[in-house]
Amino acid sequence: MANACMAMRNLLSIAQKRFFNTSVILPTASSSFTAEYPIKTCGLPLQPGLSVSNKLQIDENNLQNSQAVVEFLKSHHFKDAHIAKMVQKCPAVLRCKVEDNLEPKFDFFIKNGFEGQLLPQILMSDPRILVCKLDTRIKPCLELLKPFLGSNENIIAVLKRASWLLTYSFKSCVQPNIDFLIKEGLPLDKMAKLLTSYPRTILIKHDRMVSAANYLKNLGLEPKAPMFIHAFRVMVQLSEPTWKKKIEAWKSVGWSEGEILGTFKRFPFLLSCSEEKINCMMDFFVNTVKLGHQTITANPSIFKYSFDKRIFPRYNVLKVLESKKLIRVRKTATFLKISEEKFLENYITKYEGKVPGLLEIYGSIRKTKGL
Repeated sequence: MANACMAMRNLLSIAQKRFFNTSVILPTASSSFTAEYPIKTCGLPLQPGLSVSNKLQIDENNLQNSQAVVEFLKSHHFKDAHIAKMVQKCPAVLRCKVEDNLEPKFDFFIKNGFEGQLLPQILMSDPRILVCKLDTRIKPCLELLKPFLGSNENIIAVLKRASWLLTYSFKSCVQPNIDFLIKEGLPLDKMAKLLTSYPRTILIKHDRMVSAANYLKNLGLEPKAPMFIHAFRVMVQLSEPTWKKKIEAWKSVGWSEGEILGTFKRFPFLLSCSEEKINCMMDFFVNTVKLGHQTITANPSIFKYSFDKRIFPRYNVLKVLESKKLIRVRKTATFLKISEEKFLENYITKYEGKVPGLLEIYGSIRKTKGL
């Protein structure tokens, strides 16, 4: 009994020590304020708001700056939804100094044609622009783009698609790539096309860019050629192992390497096709449509179409018409390449009187296959 009492006293002693040595952390007014600020002021939902608050240290001492940022944005046509989206993407926006940071940038953007709703659109897509330096990032970007794109309208068109360009170091990352392509003989209008259509291409590592350009020239595809920038874009997006796998995939369905590379020069998309698409399309063209090998290699553009939304539905319409002895399905790719308007005119409208519901059949197949 005595031993039991002693054990109980020891247990109580340990419990008391743990109780008095353990501090209970209660939320401070400051941490509560930080958590509530982005939710109440910026209109963020609870979970995103808490996520933002974890990255910020807003308290009563720097509240004035954050409120000034919000008011400044609203004065430039930014709605609450715009601000909420920007803060969620880049909480550091609320730390920007209005006079030293935001005002000079907004003045610069407005001077260069980014007015009205265009400015919120650009900055919402990548609010990191507001924490980048004006003189070392933003200005050099526009100055480098201008000689190739010419007008502010063209520059705006590019930045609407790729506003993240303004966050890159142009002198160290982009300038060397552009200089290289120009030196290799890429015409200015082709450079403009590359920038507007495939802006990510100019951010590729320089060594990879040099390797791709040299490979294409060895194929006989010079930078002045119409297909160069399209082939170049495909090449730089594929690693060397992936490139080799694509070549092997085409070989496995009966293409020679000469046919593959020769077709690639005319139709670069050929090597963008997935292995699954290559196998599916070749099987269908050869075994179902009964297209000859030469017909397929002569019409590589048929591989850019969706099997579910175009190829399969069109072929089925032709088979319905053939079963009614209204047409004979020829072993050509023409029916796949004509426009949607022309296909409807030649095969749907023309025969719908003889095959009631033909348009519905065509539409239901496309819908079922995923349109």
